[in-house]
Amino acid sequence: MKTRLFFCLFVMLLSCISSSAQQSQPQMQPLTFWYGYTINPGKEDEFLDLVKTVGQPVRDKLMADGVVLAWGVQASLLRVPGNSTHFIWYAVADYAGLEKVDSAMRAQISKLNDEATKSGTAKKGQKPAAAGSVTARLGEVADMSKVHDYLTRDLVIGLSPSAPTGVLPYSRYNFFKVKPGKGADFRKAWEKYNKPIFDKLMADGVILAYGLAVEDVRTEGEFTHFVWYDVKDLASLDKVRATFIADRDRRSQEEQDALTHLFVSLQDADASRSELTRSLIFHVPASK
Repeated sequence: MKTRLFFCLFVMLLSCISSSAQQSQPQMQPLTFWYGYTINPGKEDEFLDLVKTVGQPVRDKLMADGVVLAWGVQASLLRVPGNSTHFIWYAVADYAGLEKVDSAMRAQISKLNDEATKSGTAKKGQKPAAAGSVTARLGEVADMSKVHDYLTRDLVIGLSPSAPTGVLPYSRYNFFKVKPGKGADFRKAWEKYNKPIFDKLMADGVILAYGLAVEDVRTEGEFTHFVWYDVKDLASLDKVRATFIADRDRRSQEEQDALTHLFVSLQDADASRSELTRSLIFHVPASK
């Protein structure tokens, strides 16, 4: 009996130490760089060809080297005047990773532009655009006057360890304009009342990943925070909605009213917006 009691206490001690060590480790807060493009009608395939021949080799290599955590291309599911139609994005752990990607992409574009200049005229049967520089080709497929780059940081992030491979996920974005000085309170409320729901949805395989993010370099005044999550199909969005409704409905009316008042008091509710995108390219490191 004494031996068993000692063993139980020892296991409990190890569990506490392990838990403490995990809590002491800083939470990963990756950076994501977004290139927002407005692609000219009918030029979508040429845009993807540019991505695959120019940026993909660079980002895939850096992902194999552990610099890029993931990257992809998304297209908006809803056409909204003034909004970008396509996004190229990549995630890195820190600014050092950002610099490596930026330097590698600049070198790649410079190299391909030099090769295009030296090659001169197009080969027989080749499209004129394909023979031009990368810069010229991009100018033909996109309205470069509308490009908007973003650099965001995930304050909170959840990634499924068992996400299916080969999936081109849909992504939902919910944008919020938090009142000045209320950022910490908003995050605290979101982590207390919404994060557990996202964790359950991820554990159940409904969502593949999620995050609470901000612009690390502020370029936009219409929002301060946004929540994103990836799903394997649009039907999963119904399950997300149902799960959130169920969580609120199980609470008393008094608690529901208090939650509504809490979140409304922390943000400009009229400024809230949402976006829905589908992935055209989605690359993550291969499972080891």
